[in-house]
Amino acid sequence: MTANSRCSAAEPPGLETQRREIESLLRECELRAGDSWYVVERRWYEQWKEFVETGDQNSSSFPGQIDNTELFEDLDSYHLKERLVENEDFMLVPAEAWHKLLAWYGMVDAQPALERKVVDLPSTLKVEVYPVEIFLCLHSNMESVITAQFSRADNIQSIQRAMCEAFSVPPGSECRLWMKSSDSTCERLRNIHVSVLDACLSSGMTVIMETRNADGTWPSSRPQIMRNSVEEQDSYRGQPGVCGLTNLGNTCFMNSALQCLSNTPPLTEYFLQSSYLEELNFTNPLGMKGEIAEAYADVIKQMWSGRHYSVVPRVFKTKVGHFASQFLGYQQHDSQELLSFLLDGLHEDLNRVKNKEYIELRDADGRPDQEVAEEAWRNHRRRNDSVIVDTFHGLFKSTLVCPECLKVSVTFDPFCYLSVPLPVSKERVMEVFFVSLDPYAKPAQHRVVVPKAGKVSDLCAALSEMTSVPPTQMVVADVFNHRFYKIYNADESLSCILDRDDIFVYELSVLEEQQEEQVLLALYLRERSHYRDYGSGSNSYGTTLFGHPLLLSVPRSSCSREALYILFLQRLARYVRPPDPSEELEEEEEEEDEEEEELYKTQTNGISDDEEQEDAEKAGPSQTDACCGDSSANSQSEDTATAKPSAEQNHTQPSLDNRDSETNNGSQNQTEPLCSAEPTESTEEVKPRTDTSETADTGSEPAAAEPAAAEPAAAEPPQPPCETTEEEKEEDKQEEACSPSPPANEQPPKRRVCRKRRKSLFTIQAVNSNGTTERGTGEGGSAVSFSSQPYVAIDWDPEMKKRFYNENEAEKYVKHSSMEVPQQQTTVQLQECIELFTTVETLEEENPWYCPVCKKHQLATKKLDLWSLPEVLIIHLKRFSYTKFTREKLDSIVEFPLRDLDFSGCLLRKNLSNGEPPSRYDLIAVSNHYGGLRDGHYTSYACNKDNGQWYYFDDSKVTYAREDQIVTNAAYVLFYHRQDKIRKPTLPAPNTSPASSTQPANDITSCKEDEAEQGAASSYVTMETD
Repeated sequence: MTANSRCSAAEPPGLETQRREIESLLRECELRAGDSWYVVERRWYEQWKEFVETGDQNSSSFPGQIDNTELFEDLDSYHLKERLVENEDFMLVPAEAWHKLLAWYGMVDAQPALERKVVDLPSTLKVEVYPVEIFLCLHSNMESVITAQFSRADNIQSIQRAMCEAFSVPPGSECRLWMKSSDSTCERLRNIHVSVLDACLSSGMTVIMETRNADGTWPSSRPQIMRNSVEEQDSYRGQPGVCGLTNLGNTCFMNSALQCLSNTPPLTEYFLQSSYLEELNFTNPLGMKGEIAEAYADVIKQMWSGRHYSVVPRVFKTKVGHFASQFLGYQQHDSQELLSFLLDGLHEDLNRVKNKEYIELRDADGRPDQEVAEEAWRNHRRRNDSVIVDTFHGLFKSTLVCPECLKVSVTFDPFCYLSVPLPVSKERVMEVFFVSLDPYAKPAQHRVVVPKAGKVSDLCAALSEMTSVPPTQMVVADVFNHRFYKIYNADESLSCILDRDDIFVYELSVLEEQQEEQVLLALYLRERSHYRDYGSGSNSYGTTLFGHPLLLSVPRSSCSREALYILFLQRLARYVRPPDPSEELEEEEEEEDEEEEELYKTQTNGISDDEEQEDAEKAGPSQTDACCGDSSANSQSEDTATAKPSAEQNHTQPSLDNRDSETNNGSQNQTEPLCSAEPTESTEEVKPRTDTSETADTGSEPAAAEPAAAEPAAAEPPQPPCETTEEEKEEDKQEEACSPSPPANEQPPKRRVCRKRRKSLFTIQAVNSNGTTERGTGEGGSAVSFSSQPYVAIDWDPEMKKRFYNENEAEKYVKHSSMEVPQQQTTVQLQECIELFTTVETLEEENPWYCPVCKKHQLATKKLDLWSLPEVLIIHLKRFSYTKFTREKLDSIVEFPLRDLDFSGCLLRKNLSNGEPPSRYDLIAVSNHYGGLRDGHYTSYACNKDNGQWYYFDDSKVTYAREDQIVTNAAYVLFYHRQDKIRKPTLPAPNTSPASSTQPANDITSCKEDEAEQGAASSYVTMETD
């Protein structure tokens, strides 16, 4: 038998040549990861070896065709037998040796070549005799499963290609793969460039492929909602990009930022064309493993599918919270802060630089700016190369000058957006109420202009010019909940006073002969409840603060009860009617047989408690039980626990609970409302903020510090400087408004005698700054010493208050002519803000610069200049101003152009070369913020890239917008697109009627989808497990 008749292979060389070539290849060929080796049945190999060693072409040991039949379980599937052992059952030969043997001897018909890959296992290289055998199926048809083998060295992309081919997936379809193990859990195979080994795929697992739906969603994460809703949504066809975003709970800041980025053409087209898939960076330690980019791509593809009224960005919100813990939960945040995080996250997830090299930054050292700038940009691109850098990054020049040695340091730094300051006025307008010494003069509301960094004395001086009252005769106080939250010293900073505070300025009396010491007395008004506070084990009655407190300057000698009673009646004469002689006001008095003490005597004596009540006033347990739901003095009125309202609103006093009560003459009556909202004169209004009545006789002492006095005559201890921020102050006020007060202690028993005397309209009680009786200072005890601010309350019986106190009159006030002058809205030009950005400033003490010449930190001067600008320029208007003591939002209108924003005058390089882009920009989007610091709402305006129409995006609602609506004092972040990169709209602008700006631009409001989404929240079918 000749060689030619034995096989169809080519004529082999001599036997010695065959042996030498194959043995040489086996000896010299080393295992390298990814190389191919072939499995040969050992018996055939040994027979070939014997054949070539005998040296006889016609020997009976001729091996014939390569035959691996003994290695297969069956000849149908050609599966290898289990537990085959190398060198016993088979031999491994390198690819080159295999191809030679195949050429010389051929292969048995229909048998597959057993090619195996070299895999790099941990700590060793090995030929993979048994490859991974996995099951493949489509998400849309999981019943049809095929089996395929892949080497552990193959990447996931090869599996994806094999599946696309096997299942005839249309080319260009966006796919993603899931790995399903035996325990039925699924995990995304995100990185298609990793190997099967690194992806932890093993034999017996299933790989599921899904393709993106036409509406941008994925089949695995689409909510399984009611069938008719799905069909209705599937039938919707709208303008791509004109799509709302559902508010998940305080996520308007996120929706506003996403709408602006969605309408940034170069970035959106990059994602719509799926260019991001090839640039996902899964190994960047600074990135988010591609998850932020994928979540953002999902949102964009859904919004631009034209098949949604509104998209629910729940997965995106979850991903953002996972990688940036500050955005966890559902608190309100800043849209610019989210934008900054998102652009940085997208950049790192899509960074084309896989391994960042270390680059040492060099100072200019006198080199030309052009050379230094080009070097800085080159170095930046060596470490940062992504679509975000291509679209949003520019370069500015930073110049630092040491104040001591005049060393000049010049660096060029990249920027992603410009945060430009707004011109801040050095003055502020304050609205205050002036309370005159004239008891018949109503409080007057004034509007005064004071220095923003001024002191309380500046406020008094400004008010003095309007009232002709000397500033030394004024004391300023913050009134909250019918009491003094704080009494200010003249040298305190005005930054402690917020715009929403109700500030009262009181005129003080000044005696001609200042020989006697004056006491600054704080006066509160309280109303007694009808029943004793039996629950606290005390003889006292519950009390409720009402009306407006007063500050009076009283001679020390006039602090007896009788003198104060007369003085208080005089000061309250406008709204407290003196009793007629004909009116019966006699009472039987239980009087101590001791001589009446002076109310203020020494440093340790205060105001003696004087709460004499008749026996007829005492309510028995039956009455207490009958109305314990409303009028028990042991419980605080629910109306009292309210936060301090905004000063912009006119709040009226709600009435107390109308309740029937037993009075001292046995008659039934109902308490009247403590305030009326109807002015009786055209020039008068109800005074703002007599917010709620406050029960003042239960609970514990509030934590808020007592305010000290600003005393013109009396010597008082100085107050510490104000270091309260707006938020702390607001929290203190809310806590104070909600805190109940301590019960008055039982007084020690004393020997009393009875006599007849005329009944007073009210009684005088020593209290603390909260308007409650101090613990341990019951009747007859010392209440407040002269070492602190004295507070006094006058307690009214409800019946006496109803008869003699005119609540309507008490609430009236007049407006000074200064209130009639309209406040002009401050307007600044965007160009002014940019110029402010490029002005010289001195570094703050918290952020000094280390001078390499002086070898120490210096407060250098710093100047920023724009060098080169990006294709899309983001301008952040710094509306939120933070200082050591205050935080405020600047509501100035910034006039910004919608077209032809020219930066040629702002660029440091005046002469651009021919190849460089121009510096004219058109507006494409605006993020708006309405409201103040602690609350607010974000919306956005954006121009659709396809039809050139402006839209207003307010969460899930989208309406048409006109260009004259875009410039407002709410504009917060501006997006500008360079004119040379702007493409003309491909679609005609929609026909919008004049009324269409109020109509939803997507024709149907998104409530249907919102409801469906909420209803399906518990029935999501998702394969996400991470």
